[in-house]
Amino acid sequence: MIEIKTFPNGFKFLEISNLHAHAKVALQGAQLFEFKAKGKPALLWCSDMAYFENGKAIRGGIPVCFPWFGKHKEDASLPQHGFGRTQEWSLVSQEEQADGSSTIGLQLTPNALTLSQWPFRFEATMHIRVGERLDVALEVKNTDSKPFELGSALHTYFGVSNINKVSLYGLNDRVYYDTLNNTKEIQKGELIIDKEIDRVYMNPEKSIILQDDTLKVTIEQIGSNSTVVWNPWIEKSKQMADMPDEGYKTMVCIETANAGEDVRVLHPFQTHILQAVYTQVIT
Repeated sequence: MIEIKTFPNGFKFLEISNLHAHAKVALQGAQLFEFKAKGKPALLWCSDMAYFENGKAIRGGIPVCFPWFGKHKEDASLPQHGFGRTQEWSLVSQEEQADGSSTIGLQLTPNALTLSQWPFRFEATMHIRVGERLDVALEVKNTDSKPFELGSALHTYFGVSNINKVSLYGLNDRVYYDTLNNTKEIQKGELIIDKEIDRVYMNPEKSIILQDDTLKVTIEQIGSNSTVVWNPWIEKSKQMADMPDEGYKTMVCIETANAGEDVRVLHPFQTHILQAVYTQVIT
């Protein structure tokens, strides 16, 4: 079942329930902010202090970074991670599948605001499949007469039991750019998070594994040669109004991305799909 609902303040979201899972997706940003498969813990972390208000980014779930990742490289006054996550997307498709899963498509096309910040015509569609696994894909088509550069990410916040018990696999021997000190390093072994981290890993394995003491999540990445890992740790958590002071202990962002050296150039009528498939196993 797929239903359009609203919070008391009028903020619109989709609620999806089927034999396999339950999910919620905000129309703003095409942002999935809740996913729970039957018999498994919630996959995604969402801040108890998150804003569900028009025009404000939601802290948690899977924010869609589009059409650039991070700060705009020419105009830092433009929104961090682009305008996609604070624009309202339109529901263009919904279907119940034979295997019991549910699929939806949410679409964003140019308007006066997007054209003022990024002077290109495009068609962006977020495809979400809710089933035993979660499958999300950002499909971007260049509908303009000139090429454009595309940076994007599925900025996924994962819920974990305790950040001190988390290990990430699939990044060994990969070069990463550390945005905290503007250096390039090489990852050795699995990644353990014991401090603030904000890194762009290049050419990771196509499947990244998130492991804590109770759960293993496999993240299959398609159309991506970069993975971003982020945790704000102690001081930055305290500085964010929509983040609990100790929120860093129960989350980590692992982002399937086209970031850094992995930005793409789309020529007229070309399409690029950035996709992530998440599979949970209780350990």
